[in-house]
Amino acid sequence: MIGIVVVSHSRALANAAVALADEMTDPGNRPAIKVAAGLDETTFGTDAAAVAEAITEADSGDGVLVLLDLGSAVLSAEMALEFLEPEVADRVWISSAPLVEGLVGAAVAAGAGANLAGAAAEAEQGLMGKAQHLGSGQQSAKPLPKHGLDQRNHSENAGEVRRVLVVNAPHGLHARPAARFVREVGAHPGTQVRVRNLTTGGPAVDGRSLTGIATLDARQGHEVEVSASGDLAGELLDSLAGLAEVGFGDLAPPTSGPDRAAAAAVGDGPATGPDQGAGGAGSADNSVPQGPTFGLEAAVGRVVRADVTVMTEDYQGGDVEEELAALDRAVIQAQAELSDLVGHTTQRLGASEAAVFDSHLAMLEDPALQGPVRDGIRAGQWAPQAVQQQTDRLRAQFEGLTDAYQRERAADVDSVGQRLLRALVGVASTQHDDTGVLVVPELDPATAVLLDPTKILGVVTIGGAATGHGVLLARARGLPVLTGAGPAADVQEGTLVAFDARAARLVIDPDRTVREEFEALLSQRASARTRILQSAGEPAVTKDGHHVLVKANLASVTDAALAAASGADGSGLVRTEALFGEWDAAPSVAEQVQTFERIAEHLSGSMITIRTWDVGGDKPLPFHPQPAEANPFLGQRGLRAFRDDPRLLVDQLEAVCRVARETPVRVMFPMIATVEEVEWALARLEEAAGRLPDGRPDSLEVGIMIEVPAAALRPEALSTLLDFVSIGSNDLVQYTLAAERGNPALEGLADAADPAVLQLIRDTVLGVAEGVDVGLCGDAASDPGLALLLVGLGVSELSATAASVPAVKDALRSVALTDLQDLGARALSAESAEEVRALLRQVSPG
Repeated sequence: MIGIVVVSHSRALANAAVALADEMTDPGNRPAIKVAAGLDETTFGTDAAAVAEAITEADSGDGVLVLLDLGSAVLSAEMALEFLEPEVADRVWISSAPLVEGLVGAAVAAGAGANLAGAAAEAEQGLMGKAQHLGSGQQSAKPLPKHGLDQRNHSENAGEVRRVLVVNAPHGLHARPAARFVREVGAHPGTQVRVRNLTTGGPAVDGRSLTGIATLDARQGHEVEVSASGDLAGELLDSLAGLAEVGFGDLAPPTSGPDRAAAAAVGDGPATGPDQGAGGAGSADNSVPQGPTFGLEAAVGRVVRADVTVMTEDYQGGDVEEELAALDRAVIQAQAELSDLVGHTTQRLGASEAAVFDSHLAMLEDPALQGPVRDGIRAGQWAPQAVQQQTDRLRAQFEGLTDAYQRERAADVDSVGQRLLRALVGVASTQHDDTGVLVVPELDPATAVLLDPTKILGVVTIGGAATGHGVLLARARGLPVLTGAGPAADVQEGTLVAFDARAARLVIDPDRTVREEFEALLSQRASARTRILQSAGEPAVTKDGHHVLVKANLASVTDAALAAASGADGSGLVRTEALFGEWDAAPSVAEQVQTFERIAEHLSGSMITIRTWDVGGDKPLPFHPQPAEANPFLGQRGLRAFRDDPRLLVDQLEAVCRVARETPVRVMFPMIATVEEVEWALARLEEAAGRLPDGRPDSLEVGIMIEVPAAALRPEALSTLLDFVSIGSNDLVQYTLAAERGNPALEGLADAADPAVLQLIRDTVLGVAEGVDVGLCGDAASDPGLALLLVGLGVSELSATAASVPAVKDALRSVALTDLQDLGARALSAESAEEVRALLRQVSPG
């Protein structure tokens, strides 16, 4: 006859469940039922060693069915299998059945002669009778609450409150937003929290577990339900709701007090300078060294291998208490190292890049990591073995997620596990003192942020992907990185390699011809970089004399300084929702005037284009909360968000009018689709101007964004009362192709080079009212090849990122307008974005 083991946090609960099962079975045909529950008679908890012992006692050779309650009971049961002889473990069945109902059903079935599979099946059916009885709808006094976009609290159990949150973070609840979630829960002691993904229907997880939250597989747009109990439960849910509105910190976290002005000045991350190339995020510390391959995206050199795997075979452990103490010391050391990395990275690269190490800290302190490790030690494992085993388990959980971006966070689990192992065995982090190309299985963040770019010429990863945290940090430092090169890159140290990240090309042991080819490539790119930077301040004039204004998109005062250093011809887009996006309260008119004037000062009197608040979708404002919407990208976005209450908009327009009396300024309204919206916006401008003694300045030009297909289809009607229009390519692509921007599954579809998008741009250029200028301020303007095409389609000015301004200007100087017009005509006749891109490669420099 099979045996049964009951695993529970409570010994009293387990014994009571067994007593109930005994009542339902014949004493003469009763299976052996063993209990592994509680740490003692009164202390809640589970112990993997006790579970293993109970399985051994219950096993008669016919198999053992394990029934359990929740949380660490599951982990302890899984770990117990590691302590059993393989032939015993092979006949253990861990069941997901409900504890009480499943135990009764399994015990009765086993007593009637069912084998292990039969008893397990009977246990799994344990809830069927109850579900069928209550599912008729006759027994429920009221319907169950629906979980749409409602964020009201629900209460089913005494003292428990629930709230449904929508995940706005572009990449879902990956490591960094999950860490912020867990920190917020930790700031409310005594509160019990469970979280489940309503969209996928997965099981609930502990709200204090970073691994649990990060493996919910919660993507952007998913709904998660948070259940909390305790005195601070309501306060916690309010805090989490606020975090959810700003993408759990991935969008625009609020700032308080005296930091308000600083937030507008520097934004959330490092400055991006003109010498950092299209792919580089800049450094917050000008003393950071730049290596010989900085920004070149290619390298040639001897392989330097990183010994990333910690060898633990020679580790000599002690007894249980000694191993637990060793683990405590290792955790403290790892915490100190990670805290140092947070400070180092913040100083060198900025707070956004440093956040990955905050998530590593949270992962290190996660009970889902430390709890099973301690259980393993108590069961007889040495600390390194327990750490490696649980690291492997957690990595497997991440690798099992359906979202590709979140799967890549498995590398962060490895990084934390290896850090703990190094601390346990007393091995220092690998130092890369040799000059060459670093080859690693995956690039972890700690390695990336400490690489010396004067010695490490580039990085090749055997596995991993381009969005891994380590890869992003390395590229932010200007290092060339080729990801996912495969087994071909798994070569010995000292092997000569050459790679071109732009072309995704890797050559092992290149011959003389290939080496000369790469040397020429590097020389060409270095010369181009130098030439581009030296001529950044010169105007962009084509070979046949056509002058194109190349302006910069700005999100902070620092951006304005960088734009000036990049040679930008003013600003074609000041993102005010980003400029003040970290303020916890709306800026006053005077504060906005001061900030706009500082931007104008950096640009030395060049025209700046101030876009009014563009909120909604993926751009929330802490001081302008909006109701949840089923489809926020098609909801109250941009100008629409202020139709019901325009006070915040009118205050901003007053600030614009005041600044326009002193410096060249244009104002631009976003998300316009109809003539009526244009008229309403102009009326609000007149209302704001009426607050000034001399009214609206004559020099203030007014325009709108063309980012909705409806506007691109009727440009003349909408532009009759305007001075200019600016095409917002990001949203125009999104709405034209019905491809959500930021959705990695649609990256290939959401392309500004698509002929349908290009046709709308051309229609706008040809269709606007006489005398109205047409510019473009989306991401497409930052791509030198696309910039050439846009000018060929008739766009008169471009607004790009500050870092890309020099390259865009250089590209325009290399061609004639007549050639670009011919390029535009051919692109409009193309069948696909791929065909257009092929055309661009024929004319784009470098």
